Amino acid sequence: MFSRFQGIRILSRENYIRLNFKFEFQSRSFHSHRPILHYFSCFARVQDFLSPKNQKPEKNLKESEFVHNAANNMDSGKDPDDQTAIFVQNIIRFRRDKSTEEIEGALDRCGLLLTENLVLNVLRRHSSDWKPAYLFFNWVRKGGGGNGYSPGSDAYNEILDILGRMRRFEELTQVLEKMSNRRGLVSEMTYGILLRRYAAAHEVEKAIDFFRRRKELGLELDLVAFQTLLMWLCRYKHVEVAETLFYSELNEFRPDIKTMNIILNGWCVRANVREAKRFWNDIIKSKCQPDLFTYGTFINSLTKKGKLGSAMKLFRAMWDKGCNPDVTICNCVIDALCFKKRIPEALEVLKEMNEKGCLPNVMTYNSLIKHLCKIRRMEKVYELLDEMEQKKGSCLPNAVTYSFLLKSLKKPEEVPSLLERMERNGCRMTGDMYNLVLKLYMEWDCREKVRYTWDEMERNGLGPDQRSYTIMIHGLYDKGRKDNALRFFREMTSKGMLPEPRTEILVNSS
Repeated sequence: MFSRFQGIRILSRENYIRLNFKFEFQSRSFHSHRPILHYFSCFARVQDFLSPKNQKPEKNLKESEFVHNAANNMDSGKDPDDQTAIFVQNIIRFRRDKSTEEIEGALDRCGLLLTENLVLNVLRRHSSDWKPAYLFFNWVRKGGGGNGYSPGSDAYNEILDILGRMRRFEELTQVLEKMSNRRGLVSEMTYGILLRRYAAAHEVEKAIDFFRRRKELGLELDLVAFQTLLMWLCRYKHVEVAETLFYSELNEFRPDIKTMNIILNGWCVRANVREAKRFWNDIIKSKCQPDLFTYGTFINSLTKKGKLGSAMKLFRAMWDKGCNPDVTICNCVIDALCFKKRIPEALEVLKEMNEKGCLPNVMTYNSLIKHLCKIRRMEKVYELLDEMEQKKGSCLPNAVTYSFLLKSLKKPEEVPSLLERMERNGCRMTGDMYNLVLKLYMEWDCREKVRYTWDEMERNGLGPDQRSYTIMIHGLYDKGRKDNALRFFREMTSKGMLPEPRTEILVNSS
């Protein structure tokens, strides 16, 4: 979160380049530049500042000087490419309504020293806004910057991904043609990006056609490429097409268990157990031996559809056939048993894991603790917690474990000791955990504890966030303290946080 913004001075509209920025960010968010963009948009008409017609001849300083001055005024620890990318983003952003020629002219005047990292940085800042990304990339490709830089494979892949995500396939095709004209730029990464974007847009024929064109693009038409195609088709629910393609290419690509797993997983993701079972039988009939992924995929699908009996038979058969389940499969079975309130059987599976050398992890214990807390088997819960602490390593309790334990507490006096135990195990507080503690104290109406928790999360840079304010507003309304609730509501909206619909209804009804 933006914490300080000081040392700003604007001497005149024309002499805008003497803006002196000093700022700090408490958040490590990728979008940590947003506060400065907000400042620009609200406080200064940057598009006017940057427009040559508004500059006096004697003070017509180059925009490159702005980059240089701004970079010098940034904290020394900042990445210079990051700061320059922010500046380029502002140049484009505040000229959105201008022509391409005007925007390119503004970029030309910046005197940027282009590198692959800088170009990628700028493109990623427009990952959901294809127009400025496409404009900037074309400017770079045409020799913008004047330092002889030409975009590499990574930059081309980034713009292809952006255009594909926004389903701008006409522009994507143009970029791909330019890319394929330069030897060695089209890579396996390019192939994967385009298949994913075509499949996501349900452009199945284009995805298959691109697979067929691999040799034209200098790539091998091999089994791995075929598996990648099947994977993306299945990922976006074109499983029928993928399976038909799989059987039609049996002569070209010899089937193996990995390829068949992709199809099986596709049916399981579609939650079509009937088709998954049919394809499972095809696997059994084939010469391919099911592996852990095959078993795990099918067992997980069966448990999600409530067919626990079939899943348990398959699980037991694995032990009998010597294909011992791994921890992921055991966790799936334990969670399904707990969900069906068959906790004694789930505990038996945990015991079996320990006996047969399949080491449990924190997820194994979390599934058990979650459901044991619900039925108030607290003695068993803390027995498992002790066991986790003794085993350490991948079994050490995490934030999820302590969240279940916090929710099970009945008295405010129990909170500090649990948080101390958490700290001893090296598990640090998160924003979600602070919100959970805040909610508990609000329900118990512990005003001092609420205030202390609020201040502590603020000191640690973990909030308050929109969830924190929602807890306070609804909690205060429940306690009849409407004036305080409205104060928190005003504070939340003043920070640009959007209230939940239920919160707006509550406030408007008062």
